[in-house]
Amino acid sequence: MSAEAAAAPLQVPAVCVAHRQAKQALLDELRSGSAGTRGIRRALAHLAELTDEALRTLWKDNGFDPRSALVAVGGYGRGELFPHSDVDVLLLLPADSQAAHDPALRRRIESFISQCWDTGLEIGSSVRTVDECLTMAAADLTVQTALLEARLVVGNRKLFKAFQQRFMAALDPLDFFVAKRLEQRQRHLKYEDTPYALEPNCKESPGGLRDLQVILWTARAAGIGRHWKDLHRAGLVTARELRQLRHNEALLSVVRARLHLIAGRREDRLVFDLQNAVAESFGFQHQRADDGRVMLRASEVLMRRYYWAAKAVTQLNQILLQNIEEHLRAAQGEPAPKQRPINERFVDRDGLLEVVHDELFEQQPRAILEAFLLYAQTPGLKGLSARTLRALYNARAVMDRHFRNDPVNRQTFLAILQQPQGITHAFRLMNQTSVLGRYLWVFRRIVGQMQHDLFHVYTVDQHILMVLRNMRRFFMAEHAHEYPFCSQLAAGWDKPWLLYIAALFHDIAKGRGGDHSELGALEARRFCQQHGIEPADARLIEFLVREHLIMTSIAQKEDLSDPEVIQAFARRVGNERNLTALYLLTVADVRGTSPKVWNAWKGKLLEDLYKLTVRALGGRAPDADAVIESRKREALAQLQQATLPPDAHQRLWDTLNVSYFMRHDAGEIAWHTRELAARVTDDMTPTQRPLVRARLSPVGEGLQVMVYASDRADLFARICGYFERAGFSILDAKIHTTRDGYALDTFQIVNPIAPDDYAEYQGMVEAELPAAIDTEAPLPTPRLGRVSRRVKSFPIAPRIDLRPDEKAQHWLLTVTASDRVGLLYSIARVLAAHGIDLELAKISTLGERVEDMFLLQGAPLQHAKTQLAIEHELLEVLEAQ
Repeated sequence: MSAEAAAAPLQVPAVCVAHRQAKQALLDELRSGSAGTRGIRRALAHLAELTDEALRTLWKDNGFDPRSALVAVGGYGRGELFPHSDVDVLLLLPADSQAAHDPALRRRIESFISQCWDTGLEIGSSVRTVDECLTMAAADLTVQTALLEARLVVGNRKLFKAFQQRFMAALDPLDFFVAKRLEQRQRHLKYEDTPYALEPNCKESPGGLRDLQVILWTARAAGIGRHWKDLHRAGLVTARELRQLRHNEALLSVVRARLHLIAGRREDRLVFDLQNAVAESFGFQHQRADDGRVMLRASEVLMRRYYWAAKAVTQLNQILLQNIEEHLRAAQGEPAPKQRPINERFVDRDGLLEVVHDELFEQQPRAILEAFLLYAQTPGLKGLSARTLRALYNARAVMDRHFRNDPVNRQTFLAILQQPQGITHAFRLMNQTSVLGRYLWVFRRIVGQMQHDLFHVYTVDQHILMVLRNMRRFFMAEHAHEYPFCSQLAAGWDKPWLLYIAALFHDIAKGRGGDHSELGALEARRFCQQHGIEPADARLIEFLVREHLIMTSIAQKEDLSDPEVIQAFARRVGNERNLTALYLLTVADVRGTSPKVWNAWKGKLLEDLYKLTVRALGGRAPDADAVIESRKREALAQLQQATLPPDAHQRLWDTLNVSYFMRHDAGEIAWHTRELAARVTDDMTPTQRPLVRARLSPVGEGLQVMVYASDRADLFARICGYFERAGFSILDAKIHTTRDGYALDTFQIVNPIAPDDYAEYQGMVEAELPAAIDTEAPLPTPRLGRVSRRVKSFPIAPRIDLRPDEKAQHWLLTVTASDRVGLLYSIARVLAAHGIDLELAKISTLGERVEDMFLLQGAPLQHAKTQLAIEHELLEVLEAQ
């Protein structure tokens, strides 16, 4: 090659330039929003047509054998293409082709694919004969599905028709249907079987585009047709359902297309980072109160609209797949499903509840709630038939104010709650079919309502139903092993349905502004009055809704060893019945926020608070001296079993004050004593190497670590720094300084990444932590851990509250912020720099939000300038990203 040729710019084929320009113009139209739900089908089809034109030109330019064909498959085969979707094609070769042994053909194919990429087509290709296609399809459902949508782009039409005929002849429609339905179930489980995930995949999640495609795939395999209008002509889709299918498909398609454009790549997840941008592309804006506060974010408006569409798709998917299955089985001569009469309005149709005629609910609205009562009452029922689902879908108009005020309907609704079984499934089905929101109108307001508190992972309605499920399980013997103490308390409870109502209403006022607990209590009171619930029971429900957050707050943020904390809480709950109900609701609520929020340590804190309060309510709350003596006796009994000499504990215990014995239970006292009895002597020196001992936590999760070392101002910070570097999270820290100047600290730690290897971690912590403590080197600079996408999208303003306690003997520091790696160490480092001593640290991580409380000592806090300096430095730490 000459120097001039090498320096000349590469010539881009005209087809590449033309395609890129035409595609860019179309994407600009999509980006501008001019292609809304009405124009999205045309835009996606136009994008596929542009691709067809480019492929035809490239196919001809490369001189392929005229006996072969280029076939579009998958989504491209449907004749639609999203902005950054793959262009899936099949190079269909004649039967006598030997592609693997034909170098010229391989070079032609490589040149074609390379030019496709140069043109900007994200090509996905396969090269097969018809026989090879059939073999692959028989072995792989994904291939079979992609080939079902095959469409000729260019090439030999006769070869393509032969392929289609042989493919459809080999396809068993019923087998294909069963396989696709099973595949859908597995896909739904992957996405937690809910359309209400906070970051849903608009293509793959339940209620997404894939659920609509499954309907069309199975309909096409059954020979019904390939478009919605074909299903309508076949009598499988009503006119109203046809409109809903088209509308929701268009909405989901616009969301997906704009996701691609905003992300600049194929992105089908409505992740937090992109939700607001997608919302703005629809023209949605923040909804503000009169004082300027944001009441509803633009992203929340978008997501609620998305959830309602996904919910409708889920319902329609159920109805149509049942109809298609019946069509297929009837076509193969299978007998109709057996029917067993339940009453004059309903039959059991092969395990599905079915109405006796299509207009039942419109003619007899009371039968709507009766259907769900029968669903809960009748053994063997596993769902609603397509006929019943369709009848519910078409009876929405009758579920009006008169329907809600009907005394018979109110009795039926309470009867569902009072059933011994089937309640959770009935309420989930009522929500899926929109009956729950239409009967309980206040519930309708929170369907699809997002929660931006960094620890709920469900929408409000799904969280409420999850809490209802958790509460139900306390009363079911088969789940007693999950939370034995809760099940024990539930076994003695006389009216479980009162707790179910409290679960339904505890968060029902979310998203309105104001205190949702107070507003929810008013809604609960109104419900009880309307449904004739006895005053004493109504007061309990109202109390539970109003106070449903208090028990978690006290357990995680206050010192449970302080009798005054327990007495104040006991006065607030009033009696043991209220306390037991509140405890059960609290556990069910925390468990229903996110799988990441609950842990065994939080469970222990709540159980400890419950048991301490029971004693206080019973007038059996002993004074501090009695508590200490009881714990000492129990600890001594454990030490005797460990064959410790009778007076081995005395030297250590003489160095410990009242606060130590109030804050540690007998098991911890005995453990400390066994490890330290030989260490604590009269000739101890401050230069002795720190002693660290670790054991599997008695609460059943994580490690409990004891540190005994000469006290110093930066000790807590060094310990936190080590745990951070080693990948541990601190759940709780009890800090104690002995009378002879030693720190005796106890930590509860977990490793979120490798939670099953704690036995191996014991030796590591015992070997490494003493060296991290026993050094004079400056405290390392904190690592600024990367914050999560969710924290970036929904940041919370950090808050610092530093104030003296009621007795003015200690200081309480409360820190609220978004969580990140190294945060606790950064806080401890600030306190160490000011010579502040810690007495207690309660670390509370709620998803990706931390709410930590520290009980502090230290003369420096008496000076206002020092207080301000500490608060300022802590805010700098919390705001650092």
